[in-house]
Amino acid sequence: MARTTTPLTNTEIKAAKGKDKEHTLQDGGGLYLLVKPSGAKIWRFNYYRPHSKIRALISFGSYPSISLADARQRRDNAKSLLAKNIDPQNHQRELTEAETAISTHTFEKVAEAWMQIKKSEISAEYAKDVWRSIEKDLLPALGNLPVSTIRAKTVISALEPVSARGALETVRRLSQRVNEIMIYAVNSGLLDANPASGIGRAFKKPTKEHMPTIRPEKLPAFLKAVSLANIDLTTRLVIKWQLLTLVRPAEAAETAWEDIDLENKEWRIPSHKMKGNQKRKASGYIHVIPLSEPALDILQTLSPLSQHREHVFPSIKNPKLPMNSQTANAAIKRMGYQNMLVAHGMRSIASTAMNENGFNPDAIEAALSHVDKDEVRRAYNRSTYLEQRRILMGWWGEFVEAASQGRTLVPETSRGLRLINE
Repeated sequence: MARTTTPLTNTEIKAAKGKDKEHTLQDGGGLYLLVKPSGAKIWRFNYYRPHSKIRALISFGSYPSISLADARQRRDNAKSLLAKNIDPQNHQRELTEAETAISTHTFEKVAEAWMQIKKSEISAEYAKDVWRSIEKDLLPALGNLPVSTIRAKTVISALEPVSARGALETVRRLSQRVNEIMIYAVNSGLLDANPASGIGRAFKKPTKEHMPTIRPEKLPAFLKAVSLANIDLTTRLVIKWQLLTLVRPAEAAETAWEDIDLENKEWRIPSHKMKGNQKRKASGYIHVIPLSEPALDILQTLSPLSQHREHVFPSIKNPKLPMNSQTANAAIKRMGYQNMLVAHGMRSIASTAMNENGFNPDAIEAALSHVDKDEVRRAYNRSTYLEQRRILMGWWGEFVEAASQGRTLVPETSRGLRLINE
């Protein structure tokens, strides 16, 4: 005949005292109260594991924090799991691990992991700018939140202050970065779906503004200002280097000696050091820039100063690092060109001059390292127009040198050029 266990009562539990040894008070169904010699009372559940049929114990917590009713509810929940061949102890462990994972995988931690991968796709200077923007505008509101708790509304609320100050372009970039971080979380198994996929539509689109620039005929005056400016030699030369090579400010500032091929008069920039390289990385793209004589002269000038360093234009404060990409911009502003020209705008000077002098537009776009927006055309038109660009960059070097001497090369006919003194 099976032994019948009389269920416990609250009065019985309260009256239980500690003895010389541990003793138990049975409630039935595997639930009992362990009473320690100290008088502490702990709820435990005794059961057989579903598959191995080995005895196991689970602690439900201490009395009175866990009441008799609470303990019975937990016992019933455990028996319900056992009926489905689920081990309650393993189930409890999985829940604990899930809760720990939720608190560990905060937006900041996930963003840091994403950034480690992102760094391999972009330049070091651009990576700093990306993380700086995340630290400034995203982490204060989102940093400590588990990614599993973030919703579209959460991100929109975080971006509203940025939108309120009129920085719509910043909002666009931050929306893109949050989206990438959340996609990384999905791919890492932390989320089932990306909650930030459509947040950009919650804000006004920024009006695209062209970079401030000047006409090619104004180049002699600008280069005169550069030559007379009270700036460091390296800064003066990085401005001219960027102008001669048509690269972006960060690419110019981070020029590495290892990428310079003096024998073939080329600067070979691997994709991970350039903007937009994601579209080219798969093919191992290298942007080859034919170096004109004026560009080679700059390298010759800097060779004794920095060729023992990694970068052609090392930082003045820390020569082991490259020059800051904003150094040229700051110098141009101090020269009186604020709102008239920025470093990035020097690419436009070259583009305008080359197009007005009848050079092949595709060769010009290749020289500027622009990615064709037409995906079909981009897939089939893989020509880099290298030989045409050698002629193009040689001509542009002559144009810049003439401007340095106060002259401008302008088209006389469709076939020739003439010199104009400023």
